[in-house]
Amino acid sequence: MPEKQRILILTAAFGEGHNSAARNLSLALDAMGAQTRVDDPCVISAPNSTALIQWGYRLVTTHFPRIWEAIYRGTDECDFSKPNLPLMRCLESYLESLVGEYKPHAIVSTYPIYAYFLERIFKETGKRLPVFTVVTDSIEINASWLRAPTDYFLVTDQITREMMHYWGIPEEKIIDTGFPVNPAFSELNPVAADDPCDPFRVLYFPTAKKPLVRRHSRALLDSSPDVHLTIVMGKNFRLLQSRAREIKAAYPGRVRLLGWTRKVPQLLNKHHMVIGKAGGATVHEAIAARCPMLIHHLVPGQEEGNLRLLQQLGAGDLAEQPKDLTEAITQILANRAAKWRAMKAALAAHNRNDGAITAAKFILNQIASLP
Repeated sequence: MPEKQRILILTAAFGEGHNSAARNLSLALDAMGAQTRVDDPCVISAPNSTALIQWGYRLVTTHFPRIWEAIYRGTDECDFSKPNLPLMRCLESYLESLVGEYKPHAIVSTYPIYAYFLERIFKETGKRLPVFTVVTDSIEINASWLRAPTDYFLVTDQITREMMHYWGIPEEKIIDTGFPVNPAFSELNPVAADDPCDPFRVLYFPTAKKPLVRRHSRALLDSSPDVHLTIVMGKNFRLLQSRAREIKAAYPGRVRLLGWTRKVPQLLNKHHMVIGKAGGATVHEAIAARCPMLIHHLVPGQEEGNLRLLQQLGAGDLAEQPKDLTEAITQILANRAAKWRAMKAALAAHNRNDGAITAAKFILNQIASLP
């Protein structure tokens, strides 16, 4: 039997988009007969430092987004081609050992800095492997992605591809695969555009800001008696459950509460609308499910491009304040939900529900073409 293609997939626990893309690519590649290993060098080589940085990242992006914007913009000036920090040297050393141990045929990175480490490792060892960098942001791309030494950039959409080419990256290196959403999206049926919308099922992903759960939920439920709300609290279940239960009691028969779930693809495909933050994974999962989206929390800089993509597609918008949510849902449901149906049509025309499958096929084809 021919040897399976071994593919090392690198991720980082700073934002769910990187992990989601890595997991979904692994699923798609494994289904095509490859052998994958998903690894987070940050967590494994420096667990304590990474845990502290993760905590700070969640705190700042949730409660102090303008501070994060300044930090994010500042990374545009960082030169990752030189191992300046002790933590970076620790990561690079671990990555070199990992590549030597696993002996992959190719490496996929869903986080920008690993490509810089790999370039130095290849120069030192004299053995170069194909590197595919999955860009998990849209349109607004940080310079750390743009300067990454990689063979190919796999991007989320055509607009992002055009922007990256405008910034100087050769067209042949930028491949529009779509965000690597779970392969299950390609097999699920979204809510039909001619659905009567009675009830109008809204899927709500709150942040860890406790007061906003009640405010957002009331704003959505008060916008129309047709609105039925599913609140997915995820890892914040213990933090948010008491306030969510108050909402469920105040609107009997119209609220469903969920904690952590693996069934996000199925939920998105059963709901008419999703309300969430503008993270890459959530936005592109909504696009894959043809589920129009309203953004209630935007991290400036990092997530602005995801919002712009929704707006340019005509499939979503920003609604940060409770009154904005009420007004948006009211407009969307007016005239027999005419605006919602237009948003559904825009998402159907965009037709992106198989990004992981498309990316996996491209990666395997490139490996197969090597001498």
